Amino acid sequence: MRRLIAKDESALRELMTAYGDELLRTAYLLVKDRQAAEEAVMDAFVQAYAKIDQLKQPDKLRSWLLRIVANRCRMRMRTWNWRSLFPFDRVESLAEETEPGPEELLLAQWRAERLSEAIHELDYKYREVIALYYFNELSVLEIAEQLGSNENTVKARLSRGRARLRTLLEKGDEDGAGVYE
Repeated sequence: MRRLIAKDESALRELMTAYGDELLRTAYLLVKDRQAAEEAVMDAFVQAYAKIDQLKQPDKLRSWLLRIVANRCRMRMRTWNWRSLFPFDRVESLAEETEPGPEELLLAQWRAERLSEAIHELDYKYREVIALYYFNELSVLEIAEQLGSNENTVKARLSRGRARLRTLLEKGDEDGAGVYE
């Protein structure tokens, strides 16, 4: 933190290395576009670097960065209309994987694509809380603080988002394989 406050660029590189992948995954889930997600994350790092002295509790750095990224994504979703003109790419694997067998790999890829498609079909407010809760492992209280809303609102959005996600996944499971049951 001291190095960041002193505007040490190597500290910024360390921060980007430590949190970049997680922030990128979150941003991608929120905006549905890899390039827009990368821009949101870079904007977030620039803003965090410029305003690091405003962070009063250094132990909350991760949630502070997530809040900045979520706000950047929210601003993009309000103003960016190109997303309705072009279809978005499938979720790319951002995490390292072990060497599964070909059948496991194919099934895992299919599940990830279906889950990604279903998450992207959700309204932004549901997509946002699901991404923060499941992919960033934030508590309901932390999400409420980040979004500036009530805990019960977050719980309701999680519940409705999960229900909608379940419906979308079941609807897409036309062969009856029950992959998500």
